[in-house]
Amino acid sequence: MREITLRVRHRGEPESDVSADYPDVTVRSVSSLSGSAAERKRIVELSGPRAAIEGFLDDFAAADPVLDVEALSSLDSDRVFVAVTYDSYQWDSIAQRLTDHGVHYRAGTTIRAGWEHWTLYLDGDDDLAAIVDSLESAGNDTELVRDVALDELDDEEHLAFSRIVESLTERQLEVLSLATDAGYYDEGSDVRVEDIADELGLAQTTTWEHLSRAEEKVMAEVGEYIGARGR
Repeated sequence: MREITLRVRHRGEPESDVSADYPDVTVRSVSSLSGSAAERKRIVELSGPRAAIEGFLDDFAAADPVLDVEALSSLDSDRVFVAVTYDSYQWDSIAQRLTDHGVHYRAGTTIRAGWEHWTLYLDGDDDLAAIVDSLESAGNDTELVRDVALDELDDEEHLAFSRIVESLTERQLEVLSLATDAGYYDEGSDVRVEDIADELGLAQTTTWEHLSRAEEKVMAEVGEYIGARGR
């Protein structure tokens, strides 16, 4: 079995289109669908600057297929849970296209800067080209991010780690990667946030904010993983 990661620019789908206008907001699906054939409902998590989340919700709620947006947690936060109800007849479903191909895929899709991140698990007889053609025939753009055989990996740890990486925005991943490469987290390191900021050409406060958010997400996922293992 192979693990495939695709980035999909889901054209005409509100979460993807609105996300493109709010690149600092990360959208993650946290529940399965429920409801009737016409009206479907699910819960999503939004993370990012508060003002950006509020702007995202305003624009998203105004989109034609969206019937209702209900905040389930306080908007006075950089992490908000929202129940979304939409008209399924106006919504091109990537999940349905994958299901039509009999493809296993990971729940909890992440959307950042207009791109949906889908992780698929393909058997030897699954045709990746046909799957990509199905997605692109609907006017979407696709990019292959990863294609690796699962038997080359330490399965459980890899799956948990890839979820952590997917939770980060591209900028957070860039800052965290540079900090790690520079030895920022090494014992006795004299690397400072200012050094990372200079390397990236960013303001010190901006760099600190990206690094802080990345660390928070990583530790939250690690804590959840450790808790699930009972350690």
